[in-house]
Amino acid sequence: MSDEEHHFESKADAGASKTFPQQAGTIRKNGYIVIKARPCKVVEVSTSKTGKHGHAKCHFVAIDIFNGKKLEDIVPSSHNCDVPHVTRTDYQLIDISEDGFVSLLTENGNTKDDLKLPTDDTLLTQIKDGFAEGKDLVVSVMCSMGEEQICALKDIGPK
Repeated sequence: MSDEEHHFESKADAGASKTFPQQAGTIRKNGYIVIKARPCKVVEVSTSKTGKHGHAKCHFVAIDIFNGKKLEDIVPSSHNCDVPHVTRTDYQLIDISEDGFVSLLTENGNTKDDLKLPTDDTLLTQIKDGFAEGKDLVVSVMCSMGEEQICALKDIGPK
């Protein structure tokens, strides 16, 4: 065996899974669940009683966190469901390009230029108007299962 020390660059998602298993009966309203390979926020959960074949079933109604589509799923309450890892990060808005991409300032001083403007019309106009007025804007970016999208906006005052 060698006596060399090995150093690894550590990243937050270094090979980590995009989801983790959780028993269906323990998932509650306002939690997250993966339905049809999409990360969703649970808006309604109803549980049926055990039937002839012995499993209580959970009926989930959830909304896709990126496109807002309503999805439903029915799972036996003793079975495992995939739950997505969902993170929210705040970035300061630096610039908006003509092709619909934003330039954001990360906490360590680097720029992040690979994010598109949101598709939600009210949020889109708030960002564009605030930026045109020269306000300092902080956007919240939701990240899950390899997708990222701007989901909220904070005004931290004029520049």
